[in-house]
Amino acid sequence: MTRLTGLTLKNIKKAYGKTEVLHGIDLDIGLGEFIVFVGPSGCGKSTLLRMIAGLEDITSGDLFIEGANVNDIPSAMRGIAMVFQSYALYPHMTVYDNMAFSMRIAKEDKATIEKRVTSAATMLQLTDYLYRLPKALSGGQRQRVAIGRAIVRNPKVFLFDEPLSNLDAALRVQTRIEIANLKDSLKDTTMIYVTHDQVEAMTLADRIVVLSAGKIEQVGTPLELYGKPANLFVAQFIGSPAMNIFNAESLRAGQVTRIKTKNGNEFDIPIVSSKEIENQTLTVGVRPEDFRLADEGSCMLSGKIIFVESLGEVTLLHLDSNESKQPLVVKLPGIISKHKGEVIYLKTDPEKTHLFDKNGISLLY
Repeated sequence: MTRLTGLTLKNIKKAYGKTEVLHGIDLDIGLGEFIVFVGPSGCGKSTLLRMIAGLEDITSGDLFIEGANVNDIPSAMRGIAMVFQSYALYPHMTVYDNMAFSMRIAKEDKATIEKRVTSAATMLQLTDYLYRLPKALSGGQRQRVAIGRAIVRNPKVFLFDEPLSNLDAALRVQTRIEIANLKDSLKDTTMIYVTHDQVEAMTLADRIVVLSAGKIEQVGTPLELYGKPANLFVAQFIGSPAMNIFNAESLRAGQVTRIKTKNGNEFDIPIVSSKEIENQTLTVGVRPEDFRLADEGSCMLSGKIIFVESLGEVTLLHLDSNESKQPLVVKLPGIISKHKGEVIYLKTDPEKTHLFDKNGISLLY
C-alpha cells in the first residue's frame, strides 16, 4: 500500500549571505507520519523546521505540503501549528483563552471554539485547569496547554521544536507519553519533532532523520538506525553510551573476514557486502551492551577497568584497552562485582560487530 505524502522537500537549501547551512535536503514524509530530526548542535535541524513552518525563507528548492508548493505561502496559511520549547503562552489569559485565541482571531463561532477547546483539554488532561492562569501551572502543564493550542487549529502538520527541553526528568517522561498518545489520536496529522534527546527520538518516531553539517546522513526507523547505521557518524550518534570504535585491518575476505586489532587481537565477523576490503584499514564498532565477559583464552579484547558505574539495572565499565584513544565502555546487565584496576576479557557475537571502511561507510549496511 502506497503511503500518501504529507510533505515533500526537494533539494532544499538555506544560506545566510555566502554561508550555506543546508546543502540540498531531499525528503518525503508520509501523511500521518511522525518524523524526528536529530543531530548535533548547529547541524541545521531547527533551521529546517522553521523553513517548513514558513518562519525562514527557502534559499532554493521546493517544499510541498499535501502536494501543494508552499514556498511563497505565508506561515499562517500553510495549515501548520508549531509548539516551541518556551511555551509562548499569554500570561494574562486563562488556559481556555490561550487555547481559543487563534480561533477567535480566525472568527470561528463560539460553539466551534467550545467544542475544540473542550476536546483538546480532555485529550491532554487539562479540563480541571481551563480557568487558571499559566503562572498557576507546572512546566509540564504549560507545555500541554501549548500543545492544546496547536491541536484546536486542526493543522495538517504539527511541528515540535524541542518541546520537552525545559522540563525535569519526571515531567519529560510524562509529557513524552502524552505526545505518544496524541500521535495515536491524530493518525492523519503529520508530525515533525526536533530533539537532542535520543530516548524521545527512539520512542516517538516512525522514522528518524539524522542530520550533520546541513546534510542528511541517514533516514530510517529507530531500530534500523540502531542496528544498521549507514556510516560511522550515525553509528556513534545513535545509542547511549555511544558505540565503541577502534582501528583494525582485514586479513582475509570471504564468507567471514578475519579482523586484526591494533593490539594483535584477531576475530572473525560475517561480511554481507560484496565490497573488496582485503588489506584495507578499517574501523570496528561494538555497542557497549553487545560485549560479554569471557575467559582469557577465548576473548576478543581485554582491558583494565578505570571506572565503574553501578546503576542497579545495569553496570557500566570504562576500560583502558589500548585499542582506542577513548576508554571502551561495556554495559552489562545487573550488578557486576568488578573493581577499578581489574583486567577483564571480552567477546562479542560476530553479527553484533559493525565494520566501516576507511571513509567511514558501513560495510554491513
